[in-house]
Amino acid sequence: MSIPVYNPATALMEEELLTSGLLTRRVFAWFVDLFLLGILFKTFWLMMAAFTVLTFGFGAPLFALLAFLPTLYGFISLMTPMQASPGQALFGLIVVRDADLGPPTPLQALVYIIGYTVTMMLGVVWTFVAVLTSRHRTLHDMLSGLLVVRRSALRIKLTGGAPRWNMGPGGTQSSQPGGGRPYA
Repeated sequence: MSIPVYNPATALMEEELLTSGLLTRRVFAWFVDLFLLGILFKTFWLMMAAFTVLTFGFGAPLFALLAFLPTLYGFISLMTPMQASPGQALFGLIVVRDADLGPPTPLQALVYIIGYTVTMMLGVVWTFVAVLTSRHRTLHDMLSGLLVVRRSALRIKLTGGAPRWNMGPGGTQSSQPGGGRPYA
């Protein structure tokens, strides 16, 4: 068993592949998520308003739950198999652990979302840290131990090449549909 040799040139190319165009994608993804959150807010607000009218005002305290909607939106998004918010997924981004590029743990996702919320409350200017860091990480990325990368580049890095769509089970080449398996 041989130990892989660290090659700085290859590591820089892999990192560039994972993070090229990341800032632009993150900004556009943020606008998409902002739009989707606006739709969710309006929908839930209308539902709570109707409930408040039906309960003669006793449902009014439920409006306080709207404050948790962005946090819930972000947390649930990171815990799905997409590992990204809908806006991030639309622009081909994925949130992974920095240590091993695996999916985020629930604690990491919670720290990420709370850190993001605090960053937004303190002022968007704090997100410009991403311009200064080598992998375009924001403060909440660094605090949670997560990394935002391009989904297509991550797939290439983990598989060692482009996806092999025509490979059968066990990596065998097959010309039959379904990888050489008989039809069910």
